[in-house]
Amino acid sequence: MNRKSCPYNDIEVNKLGDLISLTAIFIMLFFLGMSILRTGLYQLSYQKMKDVLANLTKSFPVGLLTGCIATVLLQSSSLIMILTISFVSLGYISFKNSIGVIFGANIGTTATGEILAYSDFIPETAILIIGAILLFFPNKVAFSLGAIFVGLGSIFVSLNGFESLATEVARMPILSQSIQYSESNPHIGVIIGLIVSAIIQSSSATIGITMSFLDEGILTIAASIAIVLGANIGTCFTSILATLGTNKEAKLVAMAHVWFNIAGVLLFIPFLDSLSDVAQLLSTNLKEQLAHISVLFNVLSVLIFLPFIHLFQKFIMKIHGQQISIKT
Repeated sequence: MNRKSCPYNDIEVNKLGDLISLTAIFIMLFFLGMSILRTGLYQLSYQKMKDVLANLTKSFPVGLLTGCIATVLLQSSSLIMILTISFVSLGYISFKNSIGVIFGANIGTTATGEILAYSDFIPETAILIIGAILLFFPNKVAFSLGAIFVGLGSIFVSLNGFESLATEVARMPILSQSIQYSESNPHIGVIIGLIVSAIIQSSSATIGITMSFLDEGILTIAASIAIVLGANIGTCFTSILATLGTNKEAKLVAMAHVWFNIAGVLLFIPFLDSLSDVAQLLSTNLKEQLAHISVLFNVLSVLIFLPFIHLFQKFIMKIHGQQISIKT
């Protein structure tokens, strides 16, 4: 691109390049933190969670509770979905019994948003130092706790980084136009959240970035809620990828996950303004408002679906698995 066709001068281009580089660094730091955090959590509870998932999904209520707790402990609804799809593929869990785990995972994943909402009150430097020291202890529990602390510290540092760059990032042409459009049309945030979450394969990162923009006054609460709703759909892409090479019944699990999230979002899109009003009643802190609404949305979605579980199963079977008999 020559100078005449470039919309920025040399200084602006350098600033833009630095801005993109710093944003990429903080995004990678967020993912690194999540990876280290999960490593610590896996060491403490992964095998137990595998056994629990395989054995405690015989009824919907137990499956719901199991999916919720497992997701909170492992901090990854995507991992729980992958495990569930794998177990269904191997015949350890039936499609019917996987529904509760799917619903529970959606509720459990909101714990991450609640943690992120309180990043301003977390002494990330102290957490990182304590975590680093614990990593040197030749003890599984100490090492796991160290990994958890280092992971959390890295996540909070990245969130602070997002907030420091949010105003400048929002000035980037594509983002500024999208933000301006979402201000007058908050519903477009659903598409933004869907695309971003599907690309970076993390609804947690999407929510973290959205919180930073919201806290800096770049996004309204309505647009932010819409992005979070869209992120719920975007994260389903991981489930679809996990079904590659599996049997037909395992594919039903992924499609149930997709349809449940799409239906939940469609139900709540018309009430974005009402959700914004409720958010302001729940807290005076913008980050907490978004986190609390995410919890409320996922819990209400499950409660709304509860009376129609059997109809939902039949719908998935009719659309995606006519030749499969549901195991009891």
